[in-house]
Amino acid sequence: MLRRLYDWAMAKAGHRHAEAWLAAVSFIESSVFPIPPDVMLIPMVLATPGKWFRLALICTLSSVVGGYLGYAIGYFFMDTLGWVILEIFHLTERFHAFKPLVDEYGVWVIIVKGATPIPYKLITISAGAFQFDLLQFTFASFIARAMRFFLVAVLLWQFGPAIREFVEGRLKLVMTAAVLLFLAGFAVLKLL
Repeated sequence: MLRRLYDWAMAKAGHRHAEAWLAAVSFIESSVFPIPPDVMLIPMVLATPGKWFRLALICTLSSVVGGYLGYAIGYFFMDTLGWVILEIFHLTERFHAFKPLVDEYGVWVIIVKGATPIPYKLITISAGAFQFDLLQFTFASFIARAMRFFLVAVLLWQFGPAIREFVEGRLKLVMTAAVLLFLAGFAVLKLL
């Protein structure tokens, strides 16, 4: 089933309404869809490098707006739909481990986790279930998703197909390094 969804998403990347499909996949991945928008973003940026900024922005904004659906599922329907989604994706243990991190680090943990390739639906549904402040959730989601999608788009724009295999195969490593650089930069600015 996952392979069929992956192939479907790849096919939509070449569709004449690819940007609308990219927005739809970015939106729905934030709460229930198993395939990340990178599957479409990568070939779309490679096919039209001049649109890298626009495509990353579509991914970012659609993912943040889709995050509100995940948040609402966690906030209003955690006991029913929220648990079903988390169980389908085998995220229940991660959900329980996420609560103390959110309690201790708040916005920072959402930024860090939201920028990495862990399923964003875990973050959105959890934030709603924990009744995390919606304004802070929005801020953290925007920063996290922008970091993720703009980094991928910039790498592809700058290095083209040569970087594709690296990004696809090591997305977690790339995003972890980016998050660490972001946090280090923020720490340096705070010390100045």
